[in-house]
Amino acid sequence: MPRRLIPEKTEALLNKQMTYEANAAQFYLALGSWADAQGFAGIANFLYQHVHEERNHMMKLVKFINQRGGHCKVEALAVPPDDPDSLHTLFEMVLDQEKRNSAAINNIVDICLQEKDYPTFNFMQWYVKEQIEEEALATQLLDKMKVIGEDKGNKGGLYDFDQDIAKMHGDADVA
Repeated sequence: MPRRLIPEKTEALLNKQMTYEANAAQFYLALGSWADAQGFAGIANFLYQHVHEERNHMMKLVKFINQRGGHCKVEALAVPPDDPDSLHTLFEMVLDQEKRNSAAINNIVDICLQEKDYPTFNFMQWYVKEQIEEEALATQLLDKMKVIGEDKGNKGGLYDFDQDIAKMHGDADVA
């Protein structure tokens, strides 16, 4: 058994964050499925890409916890939220989820400093940077939805938006 190099308090928070990342993957999967069913293939693919990203974030935490002599504990996942009633609502949900994730990560960083757990603090800087990018992207997409004006029946604008977002990433891998 590896020697414990991670304080129990930060290990517990990282375990909680690992579960949060796994739930985020399920969240994006549910939203992607909804967008796919609505005929927005580009938006669906974008969300499916985020499923993979969140799972990668989760695995980084698993590896780090175990590498530092802790034990990453896998817990049950929460049921994803209900389907959105519009694309605008979908992107509001995405932004809210990213803000909650940022708050959780910031809390871990704060505790790391209080506990003088500098290795975990250093590790978490990648997540801080990632959340800055994710919140900016979610805000940008929500702003574009506001400009398009989904409620005005602007189907051409929604089509263009779907096509534009499809170009942001390659195709999501399929199992």
